[in-house]
Amino acid sequence: MRCSLPATPAGPLLPFVVLPAGGCAAGPRPARLGSVDVLVTGGSGRLGRRVVDLLRGGGHRVRQMSRRGTGPGGVRGDLATGFGLGTALAGAEVVVHAASDPRGDPWQVDVAGTRRLVQDADRASLRHIVYVSIVGVDRVPYGYYHAKFAAEQVLLASGLPVTLLRITQFHEFVDELLASARRGPIVPVPMGWRLRPVDVGEAAARTAQIASGEPAGGIVEYGGPREESAADLARAWAAAREPGTRVVSTPVPGKLSAAFRDGAALPSGGARGSRTYAEHLRG
Repeated sequence: MRCSLPATPAGPLLPFVVLPAGGCAAGPRPARLGSVDVLVTGGSGRLGRRVVDLLRGGGHRVRQMSRRGTGPGGVRGDLATGFGLGTALAGAEVVVHAASDPRGDPWQVDVAGTRRLVQDADRASLRHIVYVSIVGVDRVPYGYYHAKFAAEQVLLASGLPVTLLRITQFHEFVDELLASARRGPIVPVPMGWRLRPVDVGEAAARTAQIASGEPAGGIVEYGGPREESAADLARAWAAAREPGTRVVSTPVPGKLSAAFRDGAALPSGGARGSRTYAEHLRG
């Protein structure tokens, strides 16, 4: 089930900024919850730490869960083992589930960990779970995406009030991929891949907005303002970060590459950010 939140009459959604008074500087205003107890998993990550700050700025009482429980409002909880989850989730009215393990074992953390989270949720208090996922997890044949999609199914089958928030790739992630792909003076990129990268600050603002509202009961998508090819992104990155580097578009066979060429990683609806990848590169 694919859901959408209210959109602006025309043009992309303007960035939503939570204000101390609980209003918003721009963008639509869905039905908002009052000040609530929020638990953020993955609260020290690239997206999570920004979501924590925005929700606190909006007047919510926010705890961030990690294995060590460090930092302001930190509580201990381990999705991989289940240690401390019940205590961390006690009293949480909203859970922003942003924790993930793309470089380790996502089936243990993302899937089994989400199942543990569902089992230990404080159902007497819980009003909303926002699960941070990725656009295309149901269409791109890639192991990590399969795990994220399986975690979505765990939540949909749980009977809990959920929103599955699928977001496109962050600008910084594109930077990292291109830097790792560089081979001396050449950056090879897959020919024909289509992407819509998004600013992580705008994605965090959208996440905070959705967490502050009522559950959608299904999928909400969020992406950047512009569809771009991998080659165009690479040329912009090379000009800004590695002048003199040459971008070479290379045909890549296989189902994964075909999915990216066919637009499987592009959102089919939902709101859009406003900051382009070129603006990100300019700082």
